[in-house]
Amino acid sequence: VNGSAEYEAGHIPGSGYLDLQRDFSIEDSRYSFTLPSAQLVAEAFERHGVGDGMKVVLYSRTTQPWATRFWWMLRWLGFDAVAILDGGYQKWIADGRDVSKEPADYRCGQISINERPNIFVCKDEVLAAIGSSTVCTINALGPDIHSGKNSRYGRLGRIPGSTNVPAANLVDPTTMELRSPEEIASAFTAAGADPNKRNITYCGGGIFATLDAYLLHQLGYADAAVYDNSMSEWATTENLPVEVD
Repeated sequence: VNGSAEYEAGHIPGSGYLDLQRDFSIEDSRYSFTLPSAQLVAEAFERHGVGDGMKVVLYSRTTQPWATRFWWMLRWLGFDAVAILDGGYQKWIADGRDVSKEPADYRCGQISINERPNIFVCKDEVLAAIGSSTVCTINALGPDIHSGKNSRYGRLGRIPGSTNVPAANLVDPTTMELRSPEEIASAFTAAGADPNKRNITYCGGGIFATLDAYLLHQLGYADAAVYDNSMSEWATTENLPVEVD
């Protein structure tokens, strides 16, 4: 759902509004959030004032993955001066901080693209990774979808061999802050994630998977990637395999 009306009703002073579907996704894709070219993504960020030499702080009004999707896209472009506001807008309000209705007024920026092409992957790489001893595929969706009890994205089930680290479990539901590094590290270790392997995260449309990938990166996993389109594509493509409990 477009969040522009909520932004206009009140936001952190000085913050701008990024519309993921309108400006940062392929318009005619059959999926909701398909990644455009690096050039188009960079130009969209530039129009909102992002440019070399500045730091970007991202936040979401609801759940953290909407912010980490933008964080991951900036990392894909090679732009690393980016932080996430822990707890997002909900904690900002809970702490009694000021809000504004004034729109942001940033001049256009200029981004030097140094693309990291391997941190977004397509279905072909995910398919090739099934059964691989050097890749851990991680589902960031809830256990009901992972187990095959919920058909939200089409066919029941998950990518064969994938493990489950629900993004929702990595955030405190009361404060909306990330859980401790120790808790998060333990969740990934228990699921079989390995800092010496390639770790591919997926979800429904490539949004919640970015929270898992972001946290893997923060924990020092050097090779983490996000499957763009995720189950929106996988579950609706009949020749791609699925498994259930």
